[in-house]
Amino acid sequence: MNKTTYKVKKMDCPCEENLIRMKLEGYPFVKRLEFDLSNRLVYIFHEGHDHMLEDALHSLALDSLRIDSTIEKRDIWTEDNTHQRDVLRKVLFINFAFFVLEMAFGILSKSMGLVADSLDMLADALVYGMSLMVVGAALERKKKVALGSGIIQIALAIFGLIEIIKRFIGIEVMPDFRSMIGISFLALLANSYCLWLLHRSESRDVHMQASLIFSANDVIINIGVISAGLFVWLFKSNIPDLVIGIIVFLIVIKGAFRIIGLSK
Repeated sequence: MNKTTYKVKKMDCPCEENLIRMKLEGYPFVKRLEFDLSNRLVYIFHEGHDHMLEDALHSLALDSLRIDSTIEKRDIWTEDNTHQRDVLRKVLFINFAFFVLEMAFGILSKSMGLVADSLDMLADALVYGMSLMVVGAALERKKKVALGSGIIQIALAIFGLIEIIKRFIGIEVMPDFRSMIGISFLALLANSYCLWLLHRSESRDVHMQASLIFSANDVIINIGVISAGLFVWLFKSNIPDLVIGIIVFLIVIKGAFRIIGLSK
């Protein structure tokens, strides 16, 4: 069995990892994939066909570079991922639950920051869900899920951006800063718990490492919404809420396009 190592410079989230998996899993000579997300390395266990492998990775335009290739003698078949699945299910549930909570309070409190953050939580939940589908799911099914998820996120984010523009040029709508701060603080606690769960797993698998990065990014966004709520209170202006809303909506759209890329 050959073990070929690639440096993938643009692999920094679960979308790129799923993109690589979906591209390579259709090749019968690829037997196993391992990832070191922190160093952006992909270890491919395969039976020959080096040129096809290289062409496939280069077609993804993720700036991949072959590092080395060796003969691997150890057993490379898939290990039991039950514990990882359990952790990902918990993280998926938490993200989806807070998507519903933040969306509801975002609409009631008229806070675009909370609405945007809720879509970010939904985006994470969708990616975690796709990670759980990696084993045993048909390729076409995963592609359809990726396409549908990306389109929904883009549509919701564009609707949110339109609403922000209307508030910039129209009548000022003051959000409830107390809801912004309170709900975002609860989301901060939830994401911190997700970080603890993922860190405790001590797994080097890409799903777990990528999930760590996603939850860490969520913590930063939560702090941003809390800060925006404080500025709304201090300056009696809705501008901080609109600014954080724009930033998070753009983050969601960027992630959605990456997810859509999985369907190609």
